[in-house]
Amino acid sequence: MARIPLPVIKPNLADKIVGYFSPKTALKNMQDRMKIEMLSGSGTGYNGASKSRPALSNWNAFGGSAETDISHDLPLNRARSRDQVRNNPIANGTVGQTTTNVIGTGLSLSPAIDAQFLGLTQDQADEWAANTKREWLLFANSKNCDITRQQNFFQLQDLVFRSRAESGDVAVITPMKDRGSVYSLCLQVVEADRMSNENRKQNTDKLIDGVELDEDGAAIAYYFSSHHPGDLRKTNMNWQRVPAYGENGRRNVLHLFKKLRPGQVRGVPDFAPIIEQLKQLGRYTDAELQAAVVSGMFAMFIRMDHNAFGELFNDDGKKTYVETASKWDGNLDSGGRVVNLLPGEEPVAPNVGRPNSEFDPFVQSILRQIGMSLEIPYEVLIMHFQSSYSAARAALLAAWKTYRRWRDWMATDFCQPVYELFMDEAVAKGRIKAPGYFADPLTRAAWCAAVWTGDGPGSIDPSKEVKAAKERVDMGISTLDTESILHDGIDYATKHRQLVKEKAMRDRDGLTVAANDGAAPPTPSENALEEDA
Repeated sequence: MARIPLPVIKPNLADKIVGYFSPKTALKNMQDRMKIEMLSGSGTGYNGASKSRPALSNWNAFGGSAETDISHDLPLNRARSRDQVRNNPIANGTVGQTTTNVIGTGLSLSPAIDAQFLGLTQDQADEWAANTKREWLLFANSKNCDITRQQNFFQLQDLVFRSRAESGDVAVITPMKDRGSVYSLCLQVVEADRMSNENRKQNTDKLIDGVELDEDGAAIAYYFSSHHPGDLRKTNMNWQRVPAYGENGRRNVLHLFKKLRPGQVRGVPDFAPIIEQLKQLGRYTDAELQAAVVSGMFAMFIRMDHNAFGELFNDDGKKTYVETASKWDGNLDSGGRVVNLLPGEEPVAPNVGRPNSEFDPFVQSILRQIGMSLEIPYEVLIMHFQSSYSAARAALLAAWKTYRRWRDWMATDFCQPVYELFMDEAVAKGRIKAPGYFADPLTRAAWCAAVWTGDGPGSIDPSKEVKAAKERVDMGISTLDTESILHDGIDYATKHRQLVKEKAMRDRDGLTVAANDGAAPPTPSENALEEDA
């Protein structure tokens, strides 16, 4: 934005007279007039701060703190956001599509310990990682990890991410609960509405919307109501204070939200900036749909002549006819309708002009704005690709930047903390051997290091993308492991083990074809057939 020059103040007659006797006084008067001009808005450094421009004269923006700007409107923003997800196809599809691309079947663990620091050979590190992954899956695949026993860890990822998108934030409490299974760690997902001040007290400097803060602004405890405030079946409400950390530093609560401003304590729903656009677009769509339905109906109107009406019916007949015609409520049946009109009435058929040719271009324009707010390209938002391969791939790549950023956030703020809590219990119970785990934080971090991978993005033209991946590896700017994860989310080591196994099976059964001989696969030997039998 171009910077506006400071206003030029020329000396007037009074300045010249005063300046003759007192130049300092004249200069001060001119400087004061310059300040007045600047404060009036005619000489601001940026046009956006001007108060004299007609387009901005009535724009009174308030520069509040993060808590001031967010807290007051948050309950209504949450309710409207969830209402849109329930009833608006665009909002519902956006949350579902984003959750599918970010979480999919769930982010998977690959232990990545620092073998050199821990004094392990690579073979020992691989063996330790394989055993740890088995133990982790024993915990993660079981629905005992969910305090409600309804979902496993991978399904909980879906719930947590979706809840954060709709409500702005979500809390996960991490109690230990003995259920007769190997691991006692449980995850309790708590909806954002239940995190609130005890007895609905007003916010203070140290207590904001259910989050208790220390002098540095760090969360030290959370308050949760005994049930959802919108549950009409329950009336008595109690609150529980849960410390953010235990005495030994254990994470008791995982508060998951995207922080947009310094000092922000609670999260904002993804749809908050576009709630109005979504609602108005939904109303417009409903109106166009209703108009199209009405225009598709057919009605035949019968109007009785005044004279014939008087000659054909006696007084009782006239009364009956009038009562029957008056009962029509104006609605048309989908199968058509014949309507008797009163004498003197005449139908007027408006030209509804449906379907509306301007409907689709207008909706597309609004959807592009919605896509920009959500950082999802228009083509990906509506899941419809009409342009070239290059344009479609560019849209997908742009969308995957957003998905990968959210995937990294999910791994950092949810998956890794849960894995570290699992490791604490597994090592304490002796199911996983990790010397020095509790003695040194650096050693613990080395044992807990991990990589989280999800489903791959797929491809539009597999042959082109495989060729490009091969060239990147050949040039040394990528690795087989990186390209493998980008392809379908599975690391190369896992695939390599399976390839070795399959190669041995093919060699054993005589199915291996000699390289470059162009011959068909040999017929399995009789011994091989007998072995299979």
